[in-house]
Amino acid sequence: MSNQNFKRHTVTAALPYANGPIHIGHLAGVYVPADIYTRYLRSKGEDVAFICASDEHGMAITMRARKEGTTPQAIVDKYHGMIKDSMSKLGISFDIYSRTSNEKHHETAQMFFKKLYDEGKFEERVSKQYFDEQEKQFLADRYIMGTCPKCGHPEAYGDQCENCGSSLNPTDLINPKSTLSGNPPVTKETKHWYLPLQNYEGWLKEWLVEGHKSDWKPNVWGQCKSWIDGGLQPRAMTRDLDWGIKVPVEGADGKVLYVWFDAPIGYVSATREWAEEKGKDWEPYWKSKDTKLVHFIGKDNIVFHCIIFPAILKSMGDYVLPDNVPANEFLNLEGDKISTSRSWAVWLHEYLEDLPDKQDVLRYALCSNAPETKDNDFTWKDFQARNNNELVAILGNFVNRAVVLTHKYFDGKVPAKAELFDIDRAVLDSLGKAPEKVGKAISRYRFREALAEMMELARVGNKYLADTEPWKLIKTDQERVGTILNISLQLIANLGIVAEPFIPFSSDKINSLLGLEKLDWQSAGKDDLVAEGDQLEKPTLLFQKLEDSTITAQIEKLEQTKKKNEMENKEIEVTPMKDDIVFDDFMKLDLRVGTILEAKKVEKSNKLLQFLIDTGVDKRTILSGIAKQYDPAEMIGRQVTIIANLAPRKMMGVESQGMILMAEDSEGNLRLIQPNEKVNPGSVIS
Repeated sequence: MSNQNFKRHTVTAALPYANGPIHIGHLAGVYVPADIYTRYLRSKGEDVAFICASDEHGMAITMRARKEGTTPQAIVDKYHGMIKDSMSKLGISFDIYSRTSNEKHHETAQMFFKKLYDEGKFEERVSKQYFDEQEKQFLADRYIMGTCPKCGHPEAYGDQCENCGSSLNPTDLINPKSTLSGNPPVTKETKHWYLPLQNYEGWLKEWLVEGHKSDWKPNVWGQCKSWIDGGLQPRAMTRDLDWGIKVPVEGADGKVLYVWFDAPIGYVSATREWAEEKGKDWEPYWKSKDTKLVHFIGKDNIVFHCIIFPAILKSMGDYVLPDNVPANEFLNLEGDKISTSRSWAVWLHEYLEDLPDKQDVLRYALCSNAPETKDNDFTWKDFQARNNNELVAILGNFVNRAVVLTHKYFDGKVPAKAELFDIDRAVLDSLGKAPEKVGKAISRYRFREALAEMMELARVGNKYLADTEPWKLIKTDQERVGTILNISLQLIANLGIVAEPFIPFSSDKINSLLGLEKLDWQSAGKDDLVAEGDQLEKPTLLFQKLEDSTITAQIEKLEQTKKKNEMENKEIEVTPMKDDIVFDDFMKLDLRVGTILEAKKVEKSNKLLQFLIDTGVDKRTILSGIAKQYDPAEMIGRQVTIIANLAPRKMMGVESQGMILMAEDSEGNLRLIQPNEKVNPGSVIS
């Protein structure tokens, strides 16, 4: 951590892709720690710009649009709104949450590129790039998958292996395939502009490897050193795509800016947007030497924020460089890696729907189990234990007991503080030291440690009440009880301050109970925050116990997801092909579409349904063994494929004059074979 005194702070949180909702892995890795840090700085009275936006370009967007059969713009509009709303509801206190599709960002990113281009900072190269012949399209990194050369994972992307975290080039992949067609790609020449990262090696070693060895996290510093020691290579800053920010130079038709050139500049463009709205000058937040720039990211973004973006900022000439990049490791879920493709995640918007008043419980659980130095695991049982055994039993219990006793013995008015004993002085000493302990840990990006120090103050309060037993003393020494409760209420007022970065909604409740306005960090550590005679609000519980049924419901939701994934990935046993037939044999079948006019169950049969079907030629009865899959009432009006010239056959005393064609899935379930759109009854299938 730099010893410099900074006049202002620019804090950025990694731009989430607007191709899906936010999950707890994103929150634990980036947004909760960034919010804790920023709330602490604001409470200290610092000048802070907390910046984020939706990353609305890149392969993740176009791939999602292709999958859902819609446009990239429709995808980003949908998920930008969802992400912004759910972050706000969790109390993530961005000064601005913008988006990279807006005009201000396009203008800013193009300005960056044009300046570097005009100053000759890029290398123009014609190179061979993977091309999908079937789709007639150059393949950007995320449109190529293959086997990772470093860990052997069979589904690595062209820019990164999500299994081992290694950054890759598409040509590194073993057995590459296009994600568009599934075909092996060919190579084809194309022109791009490259940032010659090798020219920055000496500077990066001095600034990063030597300059930040002692104050950056070992995982961040180590990964960067490994990259630099391995020799940096030129990296293309443009792509052949039709979705993104157009390259603002001649001869760049059909090309857009590389998403990892474009996205970090989103921090700058969002700051410009925020400053305009607030009537501020944006430049000091990015160009003044007394500005502290901190990037909160996940470990998969380290190279981009610590090597590529700093190289771009350095090339621009007058921008500040990051003072720290406190990247976290990954959070797993119930022993398995969180995966958006498998939907193995706890999605924030769903959590807020299922547990709408438990925002602080999630913030607390994710911070207390944050993957700061190694991958950690989120489980619903641990979540329940954090709530019941810590928030309810320690913090909530202390606050509730002190407020209830004050109402019971002093009509809810803060009693006077009289003579102090050693036990009182020890508690007040803890109260005085707690803010510094919490603040120091936050300043060093040790949020788990900071949270533990905050909770220790609540533990001190609980022990203080247990040791002094005011409910017994009240019978003989009301003045002494008044002192005990006064000190307890001072503890609670301080908890309202030091808990605010972690659990802001509960902090507000504490202040309301004590009748206080929001207090800043300068007030923390004092023992006179509530005055004698102040009226307390009626006691209400800060936290509610989480019942087993609530947790079981969440676990069952995950189990359903796991079963679905297992079914989708299960190797299906396909029925062997039958012997060949000649064309004349096939032509003997009269296959046509019929419309169901009537449907009912066959008496004494669990399998058979009886249908009256309009074949276009006649109306006939056909029986089918699909009673377990289909309700007769739902079948009326449906069109089905039938064999119309099958010899009649009696079943359960009813003559069936044909056969309805069905398909059987891997679980033995029968499914109707129906036309995609309505046709006339009797339409022949050929």
